[in-house]
Amino acid sequence: MTAPSTFGLSTEARNLHWLLSNLVEEVPGVHSVTVVSSDGLMLLSSDPGHLAAPVGGVQGGPRGSSADLATIVSGIGSLTIGAAKLMDGGGVKQTMVAMDEGSVFVMSISDGSLLGVHATPDCDMSVIAYHMALFVGRAGHVLTPELRSELRKSMESTQ
Repeated sequence: MTAPSTFGLSTEARNLHWLLSNLVEEVPGVHSVTVVSSDGLMLLSSDPGHLAAPVGGVQGGPRGSSADLATIVSGIGSLTIGAAKLMDGGGVKQTMVAMDEGSVFVMSISDGSLLGVHATPDCDMSVIAYHMALFVGRAGHVLTPELRSELRKSMESTQ
């Protein structure tokens, strides 16, 4: 993984980038990680500079694995929140989707923000969930509106 540029970012933003990079590099089976705001915008990504060619030549849609993961995480988050409301289940803490060729984990951070992880099919789910919970515990209290705004601007400048 190529580390994203953190030049010009606040200490809190650099720390979140470092936590995200650690999650990808240190946890076996993790392909990519993203943090999505409550309005579905990508705030952090494990590969923010990776831009794939648009499918079918259509411009303006998700461009690459990090944008695609952010879209998926936002959709899963919205779906599970709606389901929890319909079932009077309270807040959604974590969602896991196991597929033949991979897994997707989504965990609530704070104020509707979400942490999403794409992992291999043979990953140790409990290890990934544990490390996601550590990230959420460390990141949740610093993810202020000001920091979310700074992260959005930094993501826009990499695209």
